[in-house]
Amino acid sequence: MNASNDRSLTIIGAGLAGALLATLLARKGWRVDVYEKRGDPRVKGYGGGRSINLALAERGRHALRQADADEAVMKQAVMMRGRMVHPRDGQPQLQRYGRDDSEVIWSVHRGDLNITLLDLAEQAGASLHFHRQLDTVDFQDRVATFIDDRDGSRHPIDFRSLVGADGAGSSLRAAMRLRTDLGERTDFLDHSYKELEIPPAADGGFQIEPNALHIWPRGHYMCIALPNDEKTFTVTLFLPNHGDPGFDTVHTPAQARALFERDFPDAVPLIPHLEEDWHRNPVGLLATLYLDRWYIDDRAVLLGDAAHAMVPFHGQGMNCAFEDCVALAEQLERHGERAEAFDAFQRERQPNARAIQEMALENYVEMRDKVDDAAFLLQRELERTLQERHPGRFVPHYTMVTFLRIPYRVALERSIVQRDLLVAATQGLERLDQVDWARVDAEVIRRLQPLEAEAR
Repeated sequence: MNASNDRSLTIIGAGLAGALLATLLARKGWRVDVYEKRGDPRVKGYGGGRSINLALAERGRHALRQADADEAVMKQAVMMRGRMVHPRDGQPQLQRYGRDDSEVIWSVHRGDLNITLLDLAEQAGASLHFHRQLDTVDFQDRVATFIDDRDGSRHPIDFRSLVGADGAGSSLRAAMRLRTDLGERTDFLDHSYKELEIPPAADGGFQIEPNALHIWPRGHYMCIALPNDEKTFTVTLFLPNHGDPGFDTVHTPAQARALFERDFPDAVPLIPHLEEDWHRNPVGLLATLYLDRWYIDDRAVLLGDAAHAMVPFHGQGMNCAFEDCVALAEQLERHGERAEAFDAFQRERQPNARAIQEMALENYVEMRDKVDDAAFLLQRELERTLQERHPGRFVPHYTMVTFLRIPYRVALERSIVQRDLLVAATQGLERLDQVDWARVDAEVIRRLQPLEAEAR
């Protein structure tokens, strides 16, 4: 490759991460080509086949701000102040994510977000190529061949480096795997999901509180609902693959209605097309993807779900992928040699990806089992109090992950210590005024160093 190609890059996948990375690099003067197997969603409509709701947090918003995309995206976002927990018996209760409305997350529509980012990528100068499914990669000669799904025609292109932003089923990862051992392994969760919808109310507004993520926790399974800006809610039912209830025993729309009437009775009037949604929408699988190696010398690198897909229970998959985009763009600018940039990117991001993958799995147990548990609620109350007593030193887990940008790895390490403190301090107690404050304060100071100001 001659010198004129030194700042050229080929991205596989025009989804959220691919479009954002294209924008970031094109704005820095890179020549970026993006190849996408599907058609242009701005022409044919969004057909991602994935969950349509995403939770946007500070990590993701920071990345969007680097691409001057935050303002456009936030016009479509719906604030979620916390979890609205719907117990089997009793009234729903809001559990705030943070201290006030400065600490919230945002529900965004995947399709609308993707279209916004594609527009921005094109405006920045990136070239977008649709109906191009990656088929083969000749890494030796640096030739990638794509197939047009409309007529089966083959389209070889020369590349300097490939970036795989093509999701958990990455075609580039499959091509890389044929050349070298990536240490790939996939752990499937023994639960899956099904999506339904709460339509707008008769007056065109939301049927239930819009500024919350609604949860119906039921022990080993749960239902959640996230708001959309068109006044609907996307409802997701998470069930075990086997058992009662499970996806092997709840097959038909009639069985689904019976399940909802038994376990989620207050949700039934909200979902008038329950049977139709159940019949139309497929069961989605949940898995965690681990790779030991994310790149091949200077020829190819993976990011986002293509490198580290995770279960959705911390709402961080997109946010983590967006952090990847910023990190890769920075490493490419910092290093003259791409192999060095890709290696530095992996060393920076892989420990953090592993940490949020672990925390996402843990959060599923919290959401389905603990949010209406008395011991857990007492620990949450103590957590908030310790945050006030030790600002900058005791920082709640959710705050570190969602409202700050400290490395996920650091958030996990501190969360383990803090969870031990909370459990020990509330063991056998029923009320906060029973806590031994002198002992707890001493333990906080002994075991937790203050977070650096720039991290907060």
